[in-house]
Amino acid sequence: MDYQETIMGIIVNGGNARSNAIRSIKEAKKGNFEEAEKLLEQTNEDLAQAHRVQTDLIQGEARGEKTEITLLMIHAQDHLMNAMTVRDLAREIIDLHQKIN
Repeated sequence: MDYQETIMGIIVNGGNARSNAIRSIKEAKKGNFEEAEKLLEQTNEDLAQAHRVQTDLIQGEARGEKTEITLLMIHAQDHLMNAMTVRDLAREIIDLHQKIN
């Protein structure tokens, strides 16, 4: 896998995670807590996948492999961190909806 494909792995999985986290909030708003939890589990799996790719890049750099810092790489990191934040907020929002119901 080349460098750009690797970075796209972070972007795609981060994007999927964010989308699933938002969907989990929408399901919780409807009272579908079981579906909300399933979507949040999928969010965690997507984030784990993106994090594995990121970890591989970090380990390569630690071994002395030069990592090119590109706009695409910065975008990928931004995507991943945004997805993690949305996941954390989704967990809190789902919990609040459960308490309300």
